[in-house]
Amino acid sequence: MTALMLEKAFSDELIHRLAECYEEDPSEFVHLPQRTVASSEVRQTVSELRNEGYVEEEIRGVIRLTPRGYKEYKRKASASFAVKAWV
Repeated sequence: MTALMLEKAFSDELIHRLAECYEEDPSEFVHLPQRTVASSEVRQTVSELRNEGYVEEEIRGVIRLTPRGYKEYKRKASASFAVKAWV
């Protein structure tokens, strides 16, 4: 697996986890484990998601999905489901 593939997999997993938390309580922030936050790749991913308006970062390692991020997650999730449903 290439570094780009690992980064994409982490980003997808992070968005999915944030979406689950958003569905429970949109105002709740998620605390990423310190070991995760220590990774430069993770910090870069969070930074990119924040710059795109998909996540809000309270402090380093404490993030939540924005309404825009949740909407994008649902759009991609439904598109992914539609493709899988027809395969």
